[in-house]
Amino acid sequence: MGPGSGAGSGGGAGGGSARPAAPRFADAARTALADPGLRRNLAAAAAAMRARRAAATAATADWDELREAGRAIKDQTLLNLDSYLEELERSVTEAGGVVHWAADAAEARRIVTRLVRGTGEGEVLKVRSSVLGEIRLDDALDRAGITVHETGLGELIVGLDEDDAPSHPLFPALHRNRAQIGELFARGLPGAPADLGADPAALAEAARARLRGRMLPARVAVSGANFLVAETGTAVLVESEGNGRMCLTLPDTLITVAGIEKVVPAWADLEVFLQLLPRSATGERMNAATSTWTGVTPGDGPGAFHLVLLDNGRTSVLADEAGRAALRCIRCSACLDVCPVYERTGGHPYDAVAGGSPGRGQGAVYPGPIGAVLTPHMRGVESAANASLTYASTLCGACSDVCPVKIDIPDLLVRLRGQVIESRRRRPVPTPELALMRTLAWTMGDRRRYEAALRRGTRWARLLSRGGRIRRLPGLLGKWTDARDVPAPPRQSFRAWWASRPGGAAGERR
Repeated sequence: MGPGSGAGSGGGAGGGSARPAAPRFADAARTALADPGLRRNLAAAAAAMRARRAAATAATADWDELREAGRAIKDQTLLNLDSYLEELERSVTEAGGVVHWAADAAEARRIVTRLVRGTGEGEVLKVRSSVLGEIRLDDALDRAGITVHETGLGELIVGLDEDDAPSHPLFPALHRNRAQIGELFARGLPGAPADLGADPAALAEAARARLRGRMLPARVAVSGANFLVAETGTAVLVESEGNGRMCLTLPDTLITVAGIEKVVPAWADLEVFLQLLPRSATGERMNAATSTWTGVTPGDGPGAFHLVLLDNGRTSVLADEAGRAALRCIRCSACLDVCPVYERTGGHPYDAVAGGSPGRGQGAVYPGPIGAVLTPHMRGVESAANASLTYASTLCGACSDVCPVKIDIPDLLVRLRGQVIESRRRRPVPTPELALMRTLAWTMGDRRRYEAALRRGTRWARLLSRGGRIRRLPGLLGKWTDARDVPAPPRQSFRAWWASRPGGAAGERR
């Protein structure tokens, strides 16, 4: 694949053995909604992140100007993405790196697996990135007999429970509190004392001892990138723990996988994004560690650098004049922290909908509001699971208000819902919802049919009511009364009442 080429047919993280059909979002979310401890942890963490972000942005006098600058840079880049990708390839190559093009997730997996095997090593360090989860890299390397060592604290925590999965892009273990983490470490972390407790410093030291021992001898590392600078061929990684910097400098071979939308034109553009990202992501003025690397330098850092540029549906999103705005996303997760749906479910349902493996968390392109946009855009809305993500939103608009690059997520979701409806119209057998809507349209298209249906419907509804409430509707309508009662209709409709008034019928005729 070359720059600007069409998206591959592999979409999503497909490939490999057949998987069972993914659940709809509402079904996948039931477990999370039924867990009060999980909801308390999520609510506390989201509230803290909202407060930190609000304080950080309020203290930045030119915050609105920075947001507009970020939006403008991203839009200009996306409109000329093919030329910037060509420039990026030239710059990386001139600096001693090697660029690989992956049309879809399967091709990206093959490239990375081949590169790791070419080193002769059987272990790799991994700096967690949403794009590595998107392509299900861990599964591919496992099948190839290559051991993957996660290097982040959150990934270490999640990995100690085989039934767990990351719930947040920046804070994978957001759904767990300190007491739960202490229990996990005491039970499953080699070398951790049995009475570790919940002290943050003690937990961090136990994790550090475990992770550092894995990093020092490693010869190969795989990372993502927050930004790719076309002008210089530089990859940029921002983080808060320092594990990324060790993985970028200690190994002999560094393989970076990044989506093609990560490109920015010039080094000077980083001034904008390195102010927007930390304030929106963690509520800080700057990241604890910002690492940049350009090709290879003899005697300094890895001796071989490979950049894998991933399409995987992105050019199809780029071709959508309205939908391409989703590719502005800089993965700050601010939209997750304000979303009432995400706050109550966490990230696991998004992962399940997108086909994630148990304990892997490698299904969703991204959770939360932006994930509800990106996943259907990149994978299509034909499947019931992907289509259901477009409805995993209240359309309250909070996500749009906080987005640092001004993505109008509610508008994109409404457009996607329209695509879902249109895709269902083309089916030879209509869905129950579509059949019902067509029946309603036919009924309401004629006054006599409508009034007859209203009289009969009112009669049946009153027969189902008890104490002025309908607590259970039959069939598919029962999904409504699973969560709420319906008031019983009055004995007389407004139309009937209006017609019974003196002059009412005459007034209606006029």
